[in-house]
Amino acid sequence: MRINLVLSLFCCCIVLLGCKKESNTTPSISGPNLIFKFKFDSTQVRLDNLGNISSIPSNHRAQSPIFNAMSAHYIEMAQTDFIAVGSGAVLYKAPEVASSGKFTTAIDFDKAKNAANGEVFYSIPLKNVLAGTYKWLRVSLAYQNYDIKYRYKYNGTDYDLTGTIASFVGYNTHLNSYKIKNRTITVNGDKLQGYWGFESANLLGNIIPTTSGQAPGTTVVNPISNTSPIPAGSCLVTGQFVNNKGAAQTLTITGNETQDIIIEVSLSTNNSLEWVEHGNNNYFEPTSGDTITDMGIRGMIPFIK
Repeated sequence: MRINLVLSLFCCCIVLLGCKKESNTTPSISGPNLIFKFKFDSTQVRLDNLGNISSIPSNHRAQSPIFNAMSAHYIEMAQTDFIAVGSGAVLYKAPEVASSGKFTTAIDFDKAKNAANGEVFYSIPLKNVLAGTYKWLRVSLAYQNYDIKYRYKYNGTDYDLTGTIASFVGYNTHLNSYKIKNRTITVNGDKLQGYWGFESANLLGNIIPTTSGQAPGTTVVNPISNTSPIPAGSCLVTGQFVNNKGAAQTLTITGNETQDIIIEVSLSTNNSLEWVEHGNNNYFEPTSGDTITDMGIRGMIPFIK
């Protein structure tokens, strides 16, 4: 009888230990999060580097691409206009690698996370965010992938086609290889801000070779450049927090939130691909000498949802 009782207690302990072990493997709930989502808007106001409304020079043309994906390299929130870059609440910094010689460090593209329109590109538990009231959001954009329309001259005939551009707008990027849409370009090195690769749709069953180049400029909108400038050569876009109606509104974080806070980071793609026009016909024609001069995002509005 005593033996049976001991065995019963032993088996009971085994069962309890098994339950305890199983409960330890259950993921813990991190609580409400601060969530950032991309929105690509071709109707949003088109700005210059200083946050002023921007026009297109008379000898230039531009178009609003259809964005497929984007990645961010750095995210920071600033309390006031006078907070220097790096002195606010730094939420995220993507992996970097030591440069092969051109730079001190470079964005590690192989580890970059891409997000499409409406998708989350970063999330952090609100309890891990420095409590405070924030006026500005800074997001360093690293990579853009979008479709464009262009004209291609072949055997004396003009063809209107679509193509895809992979645009590396971060301060500098280390690339092993990257896929544009269906085809891959191998680099095995570092590229300056503004490097791009291009892949075209097929023409009459023939594959048009991929091409790559370097844009001479990239617009990086920062309305408070006079009080808190961004590092030279970076793509740290700055935008003021607003409510759903577009009115300025600070973002307050207490650390005691019970619900998620969603920030819709609306990026202006309004005529964001700009080129020097040579044919005077409003078509982007690389075969006629048109050259890309700018491919930067034309403004950022962080909506508090």
